[in-house]
Amino acid sequence: MKKFDNYFKSKSIAWLMASSLALLVAGCGGGGGGGAATGTLGVSLTDAPACGFDAVNVTVNKVRVHQSSSASDTDAGWTDITLNPARKINLLNLNNGVLDNLGETPLAAGHYTQLRLVLDPNTSAGLTNSVVPSGGVETALVTPSAVQSGIKLINEFDVASGQRVDLVLDFDACKSVVKRGNGTYALKPVIKVVPFVLNGIDGFVDTALLGNSVLVTAQQNGAVVQSTAPNAQTGEFFLGRLVPGNYDVVLTAGSHATAVIASVPVASTTSIAILSNTAMPITLPVSSTHIVSGTATLNPTSSTEAAYVAAKQTFGTAPIVTVKFVAADDSTSPPGAYTLTLPVGAPMLGQYGTGTLPIQLVAQAGVAGKYTVEASATGYQTQSVIKDIPAADATQNFTLVP
Repeated sequence: MKKFDNYFKSKSIAWLMASSLALLVAGCGGGGGGGAATGTLGVSLTDAPACGFDAVNVTVNKVRVHQSSSASDTDAGWTDITLNPARKINLLNLNNGVLDNLGETPLAAGHYTQLRLVLDPNTSAGLTNSVVPSGGVETALVTPSAVQSGIKLINEFDVASGQRVDLVLDFDACKSVVKRGNGTYALKPVIKVVPFVLNGIDGFVDTALLGNSVLVTAQQNGAVVQSTAPNAQTGEFFLGRLVPGNYDVVLTAGSHATAVIASVPVASTTSIAILSNTAMPITLPVSSTHIVSGTATLNPTSSTEAAYVAAKQTFGTAPIVTVKFVAADDSTSPPGAYTLTLPVGAPMLGQYGTGTLPIQLVAQAGVAGKYTVEASATGYQTQSVIKDIPAADATQNFTLVP
């Protein structure tokens, strides 16, 4: 705990600034009346970085909770945290662990199994949900009709009488925004509930890398658990609110080789693992790139799910990591198109070990340009193929089936 306290005394950015904001007025739709024993529910929003956007805006109307997982949006028994007026939030301002406090409400003591995030739909009066492509102009973000009744989130929690429960909704803008071939953008929300208490992995990248689309991810078995982009001035990054365990940290940047620091321990809900500092920042060698492209389509098609294509690398028996991933274009011209621009230079691998700095990164020449390209979608069978691209671009098409 001492390490945790000292860490926050030294931070230059206010990752927990939202916790000091005045709480919003909360409207209750049911479940909290009748003099029953009550606790308190607080909800905040955070985000991982979005790929290729200067802004990703969503307008939050309310958060709804219910004790029944099968309750429809019109059933009795809902309790709402209502934002009045609805708040337009740029998700990219919630990077590196920053929270936006959505409010709190009294809540009847008990077990809750349904949680919904309700967004305002776009109207002719203005763009409530939108994106700004890098260097571009604000464009409407097409939202599914489900946002009017609420985006269902998978989470169960208990509220005890006289106790407070805080939930953090992690809105993954990178996976949630799907670019279409017709120039529009669609929202297919990817949101998870993460711990409120702040732990994680901290470090610095060389400031010479900034401006090259640097992305830092915490992974387990090649699955991205958390991601962030370094501070644009200092190069500091923070991967926050992680379930205790070991993580592989992957650093990528445009036209640079990948770096992996394996087996980074996050021992508890309050511990911070340090990978580098300002005196010894992490740097990445320059690398040429090649492209893997093609299509990833769903058969049958789906109005709610998107196909994702990831390029992964394996370092001996372990670890396997995701270097880059992208949502396939779900428009009709062409259907399911994707493009992955990948480094062909030797990736760098280091072991966290005892955490002594600097962590040594060693080039892995035998892995250079070798990728497993994997296509996946919720409810469909994952497909993968090995691609060796040191000398040339490659094409790979996928058709995913249930």
